[in-house]
Amino acid sequence: MYTETGAPDALKLVQRPDPAPGRGEVVVRVAVSGVNPTDWKSRRGSGPGQRLAFPEVVPNQDGAGTVVAAGADVAPGRVGERVWLWEANWQRADGTAQELVALPASHAVPLPEGASFDLGASLGIPAITAHRCLTVGSEGPASLGARALDRRTVLVAGGAGAVGHAAIEIAVWSGATVISTVSSPKKAVLASAAGAHHVVNYRAQEVEQAVRAAAPNGVDVIVEVAPVPNAALDASVIAPNGTVSIYASGPDDLAIAIRPAMTINARYQFVFVYTMPATAKEQAVRDVQDAVAARALRVGAEAGLPLHRFPLERTADAHAAVEGNAVGKVLIDVG
Repeated sequence: MYTETGAPDALKLVQRPDPAPGRGEVVVRVAVSGVNPTDWKSRRGSGPGQRLAFPEVVPNQDGAGTVVAAGADVAPGRVGERVWLWEANWQRADGTAQELVALPASHAVPLPEGASFDLGASLGIPAITAHRCLTVGSEGPASLGARALDRRTVLVAGGAGAVGHAAIEIAVWSGATVISTVSSPKKAVLASAAGAHHVVNYRAQEVEQAVRAAAPNGVDVIVEVAPVPNAALDASVIAPNGTVSIYASGPDDLAIAIRPAMTINARYQFVFVYTMPATAKEQAVRDVQDAVAARALRVGAEAGLPLHRFPLERTADAHAAVEGNAVGKVLIDVG
């Protein structure tokens, strides 16, 4: 936990009382906690030493474990369920970097049979963000279960990252042709392992030419992690009525040539997972659940998402690894 913003060493391992579930809540014994960029950014704030919204904060939005208690208005049969957790820490003091966490029952989603806690802790923020990026501009059925992306073409920038990895797997499961850009041969291997049909190393290839070779009519959806460096590329390869979904930002301002985008009815959509419409989150959770059940979402190096593990007492090191742009998914073994 931490009591003010700061570097990773602001995190301290402490003993806390066991939580009790409130109305509509469950208590989960956390097995694995997942670390995302949003977790260290929240911990750092805009500078060190800032006051928090709560006296103390336990970090991390994502995780997986077992339900051990159910509050009022929650079916008692949920006790014993293996679950994956999402947005545990959003506007709340208690995240998943602890042995027991109480959270709304809807944020503890049953893990399909055969799905590991490692996979469960790797879903949450990356998978829901990827789902929104892929579907926000789609016409027709909202559910990826209805194959809204079937026979469409998707470009995933940064296919070796957690969101990029989830976007590749969800898009492939949904019937799309997937192109991914990466920055190295090692990352190209990871994007291919995730299922990308075409992988472009932007440091070794002419990217627009390579993307157009794979998608002569343009790309229907772009999942964009680097909007400023890729602005010209996105404008050059987006198809008529296509969508550029931007889920990350940098220090610079994004400049978009309005007239070219307007004439093809291109859509630029900004995605911030926490303020997505509730209906979009509900749909994302359902579709991610279906994808997990279909074994379309995976973790591990052979699946294109290497895992980096830390024990709970090294949560600060886990945060530092994500802050240092570790390639793959950083997990904390809690219980």
